[in-house]
Amino acid sequence: MLIVTVKEGESIEKALKKFKKKFEKTGVVKQLRARKNFEKPSVTYRQTRIKAVYKQKMQMGLADA
Repeated sequence: MLIVTVKEGESIEKALKKFKKKFEKTGVVKQLRARKNFEKPSVTYRQTRIKAVYKQKMQMGLADA
């Protein structure tokens, strides 16, 4: 349960912004989207490996320049 304390005189827009930020940090939407379409563990593992290789190549390229 998310609780956002609103100080006296604080605008509703500011409180809503705080709520949205807290909600995004919980990762509920991301988890919901991930559960919507099942992905085999081997596929997720392969994708993380590909991303790691890509990042490493980018770092090596930036270090050489």
